[in-house]
Amino acid sequence: MGFTDLLEEVGGFGRYQWLHVTLISLPGLMMASQNLLNNFVSGIPVHHCRLPGNLSLLNLSITYQMDEQQLLKAFIPPDSSGNRLDRCQRYVEPQWHLLAPNSSDNISKLQTEGCVDGWTFDQSEFFATTVSEWGLVCSLRPLKQMIQTIYMGGVLTGAIIYGGLSDRFGRKSVLIWSYLQLGVLGCSSALSPSYSAYCVFRFLSGMAVSGIILNGVSLSTFNSPVQLFSRSSCLVQCLCLSPEVEWIPTKSRTLVGTLTSFFFTFGQMLLAGVAYWLRDWRKLQVFVCAPHFLFFTYSWWYSESARWLVLNRQSEDALKSLHRVARINGRPEVVDKLTLEVLHSHMGKEIESSRSSFTAFDLLRTRRMRRISACLIAVWFSTSFAYYGLAMDLQKFGVNIYLMQIIFGAVDIPAKFLALGMLSYLGRRVSQVSCLFLSAVIIFANIFVPSDVQTLRTTLACLGKAFTSASFTTVYLYTGELYPTVIRQTGMGFVSTMARVGSMAAPAVLILDEVLPALPSMVYGGAAVLASGFACFLPETLNRPLPDTIEDVEERRSGRSSSQMKETVSLKEDVNSSDDVMPCGGVVTKKGNVAFKDRKDREGSGLNAL
Repeated sequence: MGFTDLLEEVGGFGRYQWLHVTLISLPGLMMASQNLLNNFVSGIPVHHCRLPGNLSLLNLSITYQMDEQQLLKAFIPPDSSGNRLDRCQRYVEPQWHLLAPNSSDNISKLQTEGCVDGWTFDQSEFFATTVSEWGLVCSLRPLKQMIQTIYMGGVLTGAIIYGGLSDRFGRKSVLIWSYLQLGVLGCSSALSPSYSAYCVFRFLSGMAVSGIILNGVSLSTFNSPVQLFSRSSCLVQCLCLSPEVEWIPTKSRTLVGTLTSFFFTFGQMLLAGVAYWLRDWRKLQVFVCAPHFLFFTYSWWYSESARWLVLNRQSEDALKSLHRVARINGRPEVVDKLTLEVLHSHMGKEIESSRSSFTAFDLLRTRRMRRISACLIAVWFSTSFAYYGLAMDLQKFGVNIYLMQIIFGAVDIPAKFLALGMLSYLGRRVSQVSCLFLSAVIIFANIFVPSDVQTLRTTLACLGKAFTSASFTTVYLYTGELYPTVIRQTGMGFVSTMARVGSMAAPAVLILDEVLPALPSMVYGGAAVLASGFACFLPETLNRPLPDTIEDVEERRSGRSSSQMKETVSLKEDVNSSDDVMPCGGVVTKKGNVAFKDRKDREGSGLNAL
């Protein structure tokens, strides 16, 4: 008996759960906009050096009876490809002779200088961006990527701070505050008078985004452990139970997790449409942040996690929340039956477990735990690293950036279904290795495709994005099944921190294209290859009961965990049929499902059950 049984008694996945999931998932549309906002807010328009102050291109075109673009040849040298004007150099003196027909002068000997008078930006693709407003091009180009790195740093910091606060003050309170913070600071960033001020606002907005995700939307949708851990470990605080998943019965969590993840996917496509419509970074900034005032307004309707209330000695409030859910679900008869005694009897195991104290050091205490943690660090870092490396560099493909964003968002839909199918029939390990390795192969292949073959380059980029997205879906589930219940929160917090580090590093690597155009792709692909190798050493978890203790993880090699030894039914044959010493390339079968049925019904169908 556990809390999941209480959820079934008050209506299971009923009217309250549908409304609750819908309302709490709507901000997911805006989360995608926040994470990928820099693609449009800091888009790089076509540009060239501004002409000397005493010259007007319009007047010159009238005087010389020539097109403005033709006149630019007298002021701006061609770039290294010879196909377009240089973006960072101009001639010291106008070279009028270059306008003559069939001019064949050696332009390499002509004296040039930097853009001392600033730049002229084309407005056909963007009306205004942070790049055009603050001149973040040429020698200042790294500052454009730094905005995204700073934002992701805020997301990491928010995971640490708001994870701890949610353990202390509750999920609902932190979630409400995060909505308000993102609404206020996000809209304030549109008023930033300088680059530095904008970076500060983006950092604080990233913190708020993390508070929303951790407590309401995506990360905890894939993990529903029963344990609340010691507040002394900041890594524990990086991931907390959300109000969304804690009100969802175990058997419905896979479906809910999948559906809510689609809000993020649709949000990517929504961002492209809004950015195309507005084309001004300040207006776009307000558009993606202002809806959080609406989310803040209705978030007071949410019920605090009853599980969190019980484990924090607020059982009466937990009982009121359960009674409220029962009434909304049309189960008023349960109200009289559900008392404090019944609540405590159902949650005895959870209450006892909450008194235990585990820290991040327990992830490295035993040999098997060390191996799992090391492999997951590599997988999480590389998946996030490659994902954001592809998603934050849309302009390099030569395709309309708005169309590219829609395509990149759309490929996540089949990618998620592909991941779910692979997870069910091939197993967790094979799925993880395959997604990482195939994404690396595709990234490497795109290096050798000529830049003028845009269709092939775009297709390969979309496939690479799809496999990294599938890798994300896989690793969320896989991690929750690898770590035991008593330390699952700590493990999820630790490895998700590595993902934040990967997303921070990804934009910085894009700067390496100034050294060698193919270098960023080589780095992203190389990281994915290494991670796929590490994933080979992870144990398989398909059709296996979740480990409850660290000892369960260590004893899996012998075929029986300490908790299984207490069962009266022999599971020896079934455990041997899916032993985790299977080679990396092996495929897991579903033999033995019947013997595990009773235990799986109580622990969930392989997805971070109670």
